Amino acid sequence: MANRSKKKQRQPKSESPSAVKSKEIPSTLPHHAVWPIVLPTLAIVAATLFIYGPVLHGGWLWDDDLYFAGNPLLRDPDRIWKAWFEPGSFIDYYPILETVEWFQWQLWGMDTLGYHLTSLALHLVSALLVWRLLSKFGLRLAWLGGLIFAVHPVQVESVAWIVELKNTLSLPPFLLALCAWIDYREHGKPRDYLLAVALFLFAMLCKTTMAPFPALILLYEWWKRGTLDRKFVLSSLPFCLISLLLGFTEVWVGQVYLQNNHGTPDPSPIGNVFSHLACAGSTLWFYFTQYLLPIDVMPIYPHWTVDPPSPLQFVPWLLLGGVVAWSWTARRRWGRHVLLGIGFFVLFLAPFLGFFAVSFMSFTWVMDHFLYLPIIGLIGLTVAGLDCLEMKLPSPLRPYAIGLVTALLALLTYKSYRYAGMFLDSETLWTYELRQNPDAWPAYNILGNLQERQGQLPQAMDFYARALQIKPNYAEAHYNLANVLREAGRLDEAAEQYRQAFTLRPNHGKAHNNLGIILAQQSRFAEAADQFRLALQTLPDNAEIHDNLGFCLERLGRSTEALDEYRQALRLDPNSTAARTNLDHLQSVHTPTPSP
Repeated sequence: MANRSKKKQRQPKSESPSAVKSKEIPSTLPHHAVWPIVLPTLAIVAATLFIYGPVLHGGWLWDDDLYFAGNPLLRDPDRIWKAWFEPGSFIDYYPILETVEWFQWQLWGMDTLGYHLTSLALHLVSALLVWRLLSKFGLRLAWLGGLIFAVHPVQVESVAWIVELKNTLSLPPFLLALCAWIDYREHGKPRDYLLAVALFLFAMLCKTTMAPFPALILLYEWWKRGTLDRKFVLSSLPFCLISLLLGFTEVWVGQVYLQNNHGTPDPSPIGNVFSHLACAGSTLWFYFTQYLLPIDVMPIYPHWTVDPPSPLQFVPWLLLGGVVAWSWTARRRWGRHVLLGIGFFVLFLAPFLGFFAVSFMSFTWVMDHFLYLPIIGLIGLTVAGLDCLEMKLPSPLRPYAIGLVTALLALLTYKSYRYAGMFLDSETLWTYELRQNPDAWPAYNILGNLQERQGQLPQAMDFYARALQIKPNYAEAHYNLANVLREAGRLDEAAEQYRQAFTLRPNHGKAHNNLGIILAQQSRFAEAADQFRLALQTLPDNAEIHDNLGFCLERLGRSTEALDEYRQALRLDPNSTAARTNLDHLQSVHTPTPSP
């Protein structure tokens, strides 16, 4: 009876697909939905422009010369072909990066403004994509993550230093690939999957440190579903293949480049396995605290001792293990979020923690630009924590919390602005470095180069001597000091410094060549010829050295060999005036003995 007395419920009216679609995706966003997008976007753009505006006209710094200003490959018409199909033609196999660098060189040449604008634009894109990525995790304050990424002081090195285009160029496709993967796992559309694979490949061809991506999506899968199904395993295989193939290619290319250029890897400053673990632990702790408290930022941080290791250097591993264990016990609540954020952070820092010897470790263990990608994991944790805090915070306290966060962001922005201003030129940057870290011996060497180019020889000598006081086995400083001494006419002292340089670095062809020039000036032609031959073992395609050797052989009466060297010099450099003059003179006075 009761059921009969109930009124018949009204059935919803059917709607056409077009009507449903128009409700789900309105053609124009309502006024209240626009500003939550526009205002944060304007904040990110304005803060980024404020920070990096002063550095847009900054000059070439440090190894910018290796990649741009002094890179002969950029003037090679076959450069793009070599970047893709001649592995070992340059230090790394980053063909998309090298292609972009080549096009930039054609557009901008030596004008640094275009390079800085490119890096700045890419950094802005990455900040907005960090916002988009965090929003896919349901974080209401995702835009705040994009703002932190944009203004954090450790990001300055990647954006203001031209050569770090590899960071700013590779991150947007990486973030887009991750977003596409998340969309694929949510909706199952093949288009999203193919897009994720293509974008990951693109990112890897910009920089192979994106290689942990397969491990990251595995971690995401566990975070999202708590299990790995067969579909995930099969769909992750292309990412694993790309990661392994290009990762091993990069290692092989590095070895080929060293062989082609008669180079040798820098010796590892790390001792046994315990030293490696101590270095990794202290380095991991440094990067974590540098994110939380970026008080002292600099290009080269002090080089702490890890051989023998200190017991305190293993404490970070204990702390990390404790956090992971605690988070695992709470994995059904907040723990899985912590494991995802920390896992992201550790995965992409792993190549730079000291487990493997890398060239920069000869002068520092840590550099800010290695944090450019891993910092996203910590930013995600920060935003998630603020999201949770906002929901639980009583309403009367919210204005104070907003004020505190605003003040901290303002401090970060101002700190980044001040630090970015140090990247205007070499003298500004490295003078700042020495104020922060007086034992940064590469800084003394760079400032010595600067003084030498300006003709300030005594000042250059002082800088090189200071570098050698801190690092006596610094081959490049010995070589640079020798050049200044030679220019000052102190030939015997210069010769000794050249010998020190190639004793420390046997493949230092330039040191052999310059010592040969001194010996030739002293009419010690046989000894000079020996030095030029040693130089050619490292620099076989150097026309000047062939010409120098020909000159010595001519003075030793070995005219036929001298003619061969002059001709070889002209084959390598048809515009060599010295080799042409020497060849013409020798041919005019030398009549070859006819064969019997």
